[in-house]
Amino acid sequence: MILPDDILNARILMVDDQPYNIALLRMILKEAGYTNLESTTDSREALPLYQAHVPDIVLLDLQMPHLDGFGVMAQLREIEGDIIPVLVLTAETDPEVRYRALKSGARDFLNKPFDKIETLSRIRNLIEVNLQHKRILAHNEELEQKVMDRTLELRNTQLEIIHRLGHAAEYKDNETGYHIIRMSLYCGLMGQAMGLSAEEVETLRRASPMHDVGKIGIPDRVLLKPGKLDADEWSIMKTHAAIGADLLSGSNSPLIQVASIIALTHHEKWDGSGYPRGLKGGEIPLTGRICAVCDVFDALTSERPYKKAWTVEDTMTELRAGSGRHFDPELVAVFETILPQVLSIRQQYQED
Repeated sequence: MILPDDILNARILMVDDQPYNIALLRMILKEAGYTNLESTTDSREALPLYQAHVPDIVLLDLQMPHLDGFGVMAQLREIEGDIIPVLVLTAETDPEVRYRALKSGARDFLNKPFDKIETLSRIRNLIEVNLQHKRILAHNEELEQKVMDRTLELRNTQLEIIHRLGHAAEYKDNETGYHIIRMSLYCGLMGQAMGLSAEEVETLRRASPMHDVGKIGIPDRVLLKPGKLDADEWSIMKTHAAIGADLLSGSNSPLIQVASIIALTHHEKWDGSGYPRGLKGGEIPLTGRICAVCDVFDALTSERPYKKAWTVEDTMTELRAGSGRHFDPELVAVFETILPQVLSIRQQYQED
């Protein structure tokens, strides 16, 4: 609701090259209780005054030297768009001039010489319309902010669930929380180096911690066996890729969708000898190929109860040996270029 005080406190800018007209309008408005009045008789000052005071209404003469009212409206449209709160002051009766003024952004006309009652009525009406428009815009902005806040909250909740799922898999395995942190950061670096967009890199980084979530479904007698797995046990172990993809399937979230793809394909091999589907070369999604390189690098360079940590040199020799067989050759080459950054992350997130 627009209150009387809102009307009387509205900011009014008057632009007319005749001092008499400015003085008359100022007198009429002050007597009616309006308080925020700015004016100029030089149309070249209209834009700076508008920007300084952001008026709720502009009382604008059309016929002025230097810059006429049409020129002023053109300047205002550049900063406000098509909706500018202009009340044209004119003695012009030519319909074509009035049509042009309306097309230029004028909202109404106030005829010269001024009639007090008409002047106050037209000014009040236009102020009410403009204030209501501003309130609607402010309300819409508030709603948009609430939607953004809610979206961020949902995204953060989603990310928390993702990380908890990743940790749930760790409780069933010999991996650690540092492994998924390092691996996800390595994947982000690889994505950047491969030219993925910032959004794609962020999605890859957020989704990759769930690559082994399917291990939740692997029996402890297999998952936690200290020695080498036999053929039957290895067949069971390999099902974790499909289990993980199934756990993450059916989501509308792009993040979960990528996580499902990674879970399913990070054990596929470039030569087609991987699992679970035996995909080959470019048939393997890029996210799965990236995750394969990063996962193997971190697994080999990390100490586990059943093995010693490999040196970086031996690990890189293994990656190079697997280029074109296990790994995408391009990705192995890219990984070498980001190795200094990878080692920095590895140093930052060492095992306890």
